[in-house]
Order: sequence, then C-alpha cells, then structure tokens
Amino acid sequence: MKIRIVLAEDHKIVREGTRQLLGQSPDMEIVGEAADGLEAVRLASELRPDVVVMDVRLPKMNGIEATRTIAARFPGIRVLILSAYDDDSYVFPLLEAGASGYLLKTAGGAELAEAIRMVLAGETVLSPPITAKLVNRLDRRGPSYRTPGMQESLTEREMEVLRATAFGQPNKTIAGALDISPQTVQVHLRNIFSKLGVGNRSEAVAYAIRHGWIDLEHSDE
Repeated sequence: MKIRIVLAEDHKIVREGTRQLLGQSPDMEIVGEAADGLEAVRLASELRPDVVVMDVRLPKMNGIEATRTIAARFPGIRVLILSAYDDDSYVFPLLEAGASGYLLKTAGGAELAEAIRMVLAGETVLSPPITAKLVNRLDRRGPSYRTPGMQESLTEREMEVLRATAFGQPNKTIAGALDISPQTVQVHLRNIFSKLGVGNRSEAVAYAIRHGWIDLEHSDE
C-alpha cells in the first residue's frame, strides 16, 4: 500500500514542486493539498492520511496550532514539518505540539521521501541544524544524565553510520556510500540505539554531539 500524504503549504509553486518530488517515489501518493492550517486539519479529518507534510507559516491557522490539533485529534497521523525557518520560536513549539520531524526546505527530494518513511515507522527525523538546537537546549538544562565513554563500544562501521545519520543522510544514501544494503544500515542503527541506550536517530545523534564525537559544523562529506 502507498503512503498517503497531505501537503500543507500556502505557496502554490512550492506545493507543486513538493508534489512533483514526492511523485517520483512509487510508494507515495498525495491525497490532498491544503493552502492554510484550517484546511490541513479538515483534510486530516476527512482523508486520514498517513503523514501530513506541514509548513510553519500558514494563514488562518499556523503550523504550530494545526500540528497540535492533528496530533491531539488523530494520533495515528504523523506530522512532518517542512520549513524554511529554523528559529527557536518555531522549532521547539512544533516539536512540543507533536511533530514527528522537522526538515528544512534545503532538503532534497530523496531526503524528504526517506523522512516521510521514517516518521511513519515511528522515528523522529530532524535536520542537522535542528538537532544542534535541541542539543543546545538540553545542555542549558544541566549536565548529561548519561555517562560518556560509550564510543569505544561502537564499531568503526557503526560510527560511520552514526556520522552519516548526523548529517541527515537517508538510509539509501548511507548504504550506497558504504557499499552495504539499506537493511544492513538499519541493523547498525538498531545496534547503535541499544549500545547508547537511546530510542531513535535523533537521540543517538544528540548523544554523539554532546559527547564530542560529531561536529555538525565541520563535515568531511
């Protein structure tokens, strides 16, 4: 079955471009398009999509309120934010409202498609700058509740996968770069989560950044 998607974006040209990008993925289907937040909530109610791809600055009802409403009324629908803005005033309220992910509009089509698959699978997906903001906020709350020193328990290949994940690469891209299958990438990720005592990609990346294993400002990619 195809992943059923509603696009919520007030700029028609951006909405059309996003639809065309996702149309290249045979496992996805755009079932509705909304030009404002109220329409996004209405379509979520009527169409019950798997994922709503939501902009932040929407007329009538902004993306924060629309996300909060959808998350509260329809907990089975995932909301993935796709925004040009990485302001704290947007990022944290949206995550607290129940968004399953936050991508910047600099993301490519393959990255967006993979993010949709990931949030549908229960993952939290964040662009690297958003992850960095989350880490900074956690740091301001006090010292880490975990003990450093776990890096030694990760294999070299697991560290390669973790670094690629931190820079927002989808599983297929990581697999191609490392000459392994996407399924093997997923196995490595599960092993990383288990070793670090975390539940998803974002938590693993945050752990690595906080302990100095990864620097998002400098990439060898």
